[in-house]
Amino acid sequence: MRESNDMTDVRSARPESHRGRRMSGIGRVLVAVYGVLALAAVGRSFVQIATKFDEAPLAYSLSALAAAVYVLATIALVRPGRTWYRVAWATLVFEFTGVIVVGTLSIVDPALFPHDTVWSWFGRGYLFIPLVLPLLGMWWLAKHRPAANGTDAA
Repeated sequence: MRESNDMTDVRSARPESHRGRRMSGIGRVLVAVYGVLALAAVGRSFVQIATKFDEAPLAYSLSALAAAVYVLATIALVRPGRTWYRVAWATLVFEFTGVIVVGTLSIVDPALFPHDTVWSWFGRGYLFIPLVLPLLGMWWLAKHRPAANGTDAA
C-alpha cells in the first residue's frame, strides 16, 4: 500500500499562472464576441474610408477609432497580468463612453452623422451589442481581478 505522501495531486501540479485566468467560461464567449465585433468594425471602417470618406469623414473616422478600440480590447481581455487588466478597463470605459456620447449625439443632432458609425444610435446597426458589451466586459473584469503578484485571480 502506498503512503499518501508519495501520491501527487494532479490538480496541484498545474502552474499557478494558469489558475483562474480570465479566459474561461463566459470570458471566452466575451472575447469571441469582441473579436467578431473587432473584425466587423475593421472591415466596415476600411470599406467606408476607402470608398466614400468624403461623404461623412467624422462618422467614418469614428468607425475606425471604434475598430481600433475593439481590437485593443480583445487583445487586453486575452492577455494576463495587471498591465493588460488596466488596458482592458481603459478600453472598455472608453468604448462605453464613446457609445453613450456618439449615440446621444446621433439622436440629438443627426446631421453630425449623415452615415452611421458603429456607435450611432447606441450601436443600433450592430443590434446594440456596442452598448451592452462593454458593460458585460466591465462586470467580468471586476469579478476577475489579477492577484497581487500580477497573475490573474480566480
